[in-house]
Amino acid sequence: MHVIDRFPLFLFILMGLTSAFSQNESLKDFTQNIEGSKLNIEMIAIPRGSFNMGSPTSEDHRNLDEGPVHEVTLNSFWISKYEITWEVYNLFVNRAIDDSENPVTNRDIDIDIDAISGATIPYVDMSLGMGTSEGLPVGNVTQYAATQFCKWLSAKTGHFYRLPTEAEWEYCARAGTSTAYHFGDDPKILDDFAWFYANSEDTYHQVGQKSPNPWGLFDMYGNVAEWTLDQYIPDAYKERKSSTVSPFEIAKKTYPISVRGGSYNDDAEYLRSAARLGSNENWKMRDPQFPKSKWWNTDAPFVGFRIVRDPKVPNENEINHYWGQ
Repeated sequence: MHVIDRFPLFLFILMGLTSAFSQNESLKDFTQNIEGSKLNIEMIAIPRGSFNMGSPTSEDHRNLDEGPVHEVTLNSFWISKYEITWEVYNLFVNRAIDDSENPVTNRDIDIDIDAISGATIPYVDMSLGMGTSEGLPVGNVTQYAATQFCKWLSAKTGHFYRLPTEAEWEYCARAGTSTAYHFGDDPKILDDFAWFYANSEDTYHQVGQKSPNPWGLFDMYGNVAEWTLDQYIPDAYKERKSSTVSPFEIAKKTYPISVRGGSYNDDAEYLRSAARLGSNENWKMRDPQFPKSKWWNTDAPFVGFRIVRDPKVPNENEINHYWGQ
């Protein structure tokens, strides 16, 4: 069932920036307050531009799914400065603040928050002992759960939130660079920017403890790997033209989905800007439920997410591509 089938037309009104926003306008950083809580999400403005997606054959540790290199052009958008934390995600899980509406005068999107499914309360410690205290990135959430968080946040704030596409994620990770990492090709410098196998002590850490990339984004490499919207297709790049605008491999099945950035449990080569990973059914291996939870993984505490605010709201026929079935 498509999203538009679940939301009557009078509950799904597209307005504001849908018609008013122009890509010639310059976006500015902003902080998204979440009414009913003391929490917020800092959003960084990403400019419209082009970059070379993928890695050249000369790059150390390059995998075949990273090529061929091809030019991609993207429109401007906002992306969260940090990975989403447990305390922010639990606002969605607990749903105690649903009745506290954000005072938004120009809403991009208007959805009945009561019509959005809520995540199940986890029955075990989904952090696997690593903690859920202030500033720790959420993990063990499925891509479906991450997209539903985005839908809930959209209803709560009146702005259109979603996960980044794989292309958007790599564009942000590179931050205008073309080397293996945004700081160059030498992984010895990675310790300054990322939590990974060599320095993490087998656990994730509070977001924002390492240095940001040139666009002011923290933990794009390591800490927790990050969900994208795209179906993971190993040879997807081979099907693209030399210049592609806003590529997006629409997910038509649960596995595999593209995950980016590497995690606290990965070696340096898996944190490169072009490195790709597909999700796996084994990430639910210890889930005793039948059917297995669509909200929680049990064996992937190393995967979380960050969010995008898109100034261009898709139409009703497109919306399910971003928020799932």
